[in-house]
Amino acid sequence: MSKYQGSCHCNAVQFEIDADIESCVQCDCSLCKRKNAVMLRIPKDKFRLLKGEDALSRYEWNTRAAKHYFCKHCGIYTHHQPRTRADMIGVNLGCIDDVDASKLAVERLPGSQLSGGR
Repeated sequence: MSKYQGSCHCNAVQFEIDADIESCVQCDCSLCKRKNAVMLRIPKDKFRLLKGEDALSRYEWNTRAAKHYFCKHCGIYTHHQPRTRADMIGVNLGCIDDVDASKLAVERLPGSQLSGGR
């Protein structure tokens, strides 16, 4: 397992993960489709917010079970608490400079089928 550093665009939010990054997920719900993020799901204990808790803004919608976090300064989505996996964190791989998500196998998640796609 490797350690990776990630951040939002302005570096106000910084985090670290422990993971073997071999594949990723992309959800097709109405929010994920719009942010077009490629994500890695990892156990919660493998994610550490190093800086910027006060710089995070949280977005919840529909059932309010999922929690999506964005930097309130630059607007970048950094991570989220998935609705269907409370034990996991979804990390935006675009926030990790050492990872080229375009070279990874992508699993498509059918989030649009949950609660009418909203």
